[in-house]
Amino acid sequence: MRIPSLFTNPILGWPLPGTLLLIPLAFASFAFSPTAGALKPNQNRAEDDDALVGLNTPASGTWTATGHMGDARFWHTATLLPSGKVLVAGGYNDGSLSSAELYDPATGTWSATGSLKARALHTATLLRSGKVLVAGGATNGHPFSSAQLYDPATAVWTATGSMLAAHEHHTETLLPSGKVLVAGGVGCCGATSIAELYDPATETWTLAGGMVAERWGHTATLLPSGKVLVAGGESSGPLSSAELYDPASDMWTATGGMGDARFYHTATLLPSGKVLVAGGSNASKSLRSAELYNPATGSWSSTGSLSPARDYHTATLLPSGKVLVAGGIPGSGTAQLYDPASEMWTATGRMIVARYYHTATLLPSGKVLVAGGGGKNGVLRSAEIYDPDLGFGPN
Repeated sequence: MRIPSLFTNPILGWPLPGTLLLIPLAFASFAFSPTAGALKPNQNRAEDDDALVGLNTPASGTWTATGHMGDARFWHTATLLPSGKVLVAGGYNDGSLSSAELYDPATGTWSATGSLKARALHTATLLRSGKVLVAGGATNGHPFSSAQLYDPATAVWTATGSMLAAHEHHTETLLPSGKVLVAGGVGCCGATSIAELYDPATETWTLAGGMVAERWGHTATLLPSGKVLVAGGESSGPLSSAELYDPASDMWTATGGMGDARFYHTATLLPSGKVLVAGGSNASKSLRSAELYNPATGSWSSTGSLSPARDYHTATLLPSGKVLVAGGIPGSGTAQLYDPASEMWTATGRMIVARYYHTATLLPSGKVLVAGGGGKNGVLRSAEIYDPDLGFGPN
């Protein structure tokens, strides 16, 4: 099994003293990608010179700049709160971050809110109580098991029960029961098949069966049936396999495999109940391919291809039923829309700042907030808004 380690290119296997390639593994002070350039630490600046790829034409959706975060960051999380504000927490910039910030769509501004245990490559889930569960992650390349709760009413972070094992590069899914499923990732000794359930009522974790395969960099999607589809990822190599978790039986079972092995792709539940998987990497190149999973048959079928290929991007289901894919490597400034009716991708407006490792959050207005990430000249603190209805303004 390949075990992620500091200063090692997991694809080529050669050491990079003092650097970290833009592959989601351990952290160092810098990161480098032949495609995207170097990530430089502590760049709390406006990206006026950072791959300004231009505004789109009015016929294809609009990107507008909004307020900058206080801290530049990537590998953070972004969670829409019941108030309509967005909580951004942790991340990495020359070290794992403990800061958290709130974005207010009404004003287009950010404000600091409490501090959490410094972490990156963690996960965050909005609970039914309105609190946010943050679990796992890593500090300077070392995964851990701690979890915390953020209370929007008090703007305070508190410790909750720790997971039974360390996880980073994992997934976290809110189940219909209100419990939270954490699956896979990188643990103390490499890729793991450990899955756990968090019970908000008791603030404790229990094991959730055993995954069919060890994997990290995968996706997890809650299906209308209440089952969870886990697809792809990386272990000793990129995976094409997929599996289902059934909360009723607390068991994992294999389902149909994808046509392409991939990790750091996206997975989006469509209104039809099918799941769209797009892009990713197969460890040698970024992928253009996209596939649809049909829960009724447990099988995958190819659908329209992205252009350009990309990984480390985001995918957001819009109110129209279309899917917005934005950023990533190497198509870091471009964005596309997938139409499930035609199974075709069309170009939409380019982002103002090319970025990858960012977050994308659907706002109550139907617009999409994109924040942070890595850019041509370093770690970003900029944010921008995508308006699918060609509207203008910060919210």
